[in-house]
Amino acid sequence: MIDDILYLCGGDQPWDSSLWVTSDDRVRGGASRSHLSVASPERARFHGRLDTKALGGAGFASQHSLGVLSWDLRDYEGVIVAIGGPGRADGKRYALTLKDELPPARGDGRERAGVSWEAEFVAEKPGDVRLRWEDFKPTYRGRPKEDAAPLDLGDVKRIGLMMRSFFGQQEGEFLLELHAIAAWKRLPLSSAATTLCGEDDRDDGEHLKAEELGSENAPLQQTTQSWWRRLLCGML
Repeated sequence: MIDDILYLCGGDQPWDSSLWVTSDDRVRGGASRSHLSVASPERARFHGRLDTKALGGAGFASQHSLGVLSWDLRDYEGVIVAIGGPGRADGKRYALTLKDELPPARGDGRERAGVSWEAEFVAEKPGDVRLRWEDFKPTYRGRPKEDAAPLDLGDVKRIGLMMRSFFGQQEGEFLLELHAIAAWKRLPLSSAATTLCGEDDRDDGEHLKAEELGSENAPLQQTTQSWWRRLLCGML
């Protein structure tokens, strides 16, 4: 069995820096800075500098989607973060964030704090980071929110990327190169082969081995997919 993919950012939903909003600790008197830079529709860079001195060991730098989304992800099992390479994984600890509720703005126009669902991951090397829904934990202002209602996967309104100090554990420059962020679910072999990993762009003659499809009896198929298909089929 392999994955059926719904692209959230990247892939067939090209990266666009104008669709992302900065949310750094400067709103609380900090000095951290983050950016979501897009050199091409296929790649994005989440980068900046995390400062922990201004807030006495705390700090965060983040980017989140613009406006209000309405994603129904109930049919999926989690999210894949496809990290670019080679040599562009910095080994730091990041968080992918989701929100199913956006509190109304304050009187001065600033956004109120609300519950975020965070899944932490370490960017150890280029490749896929697979996050399941159970990996997403509710937080409020960076701390666990044990009494939060369950995440409403039927109406996800925001996605974000965060670098934070985890209360003094990391600081300084950071860089995360991204191919895509996508929801995923497992498909039976018969439908997966035609849905995601069929032949495409005959350019490199790679073969999708039977064991990669999870079946010893599956026939050998020639696949020459675009990089994003190969990556999210587990072939890079």
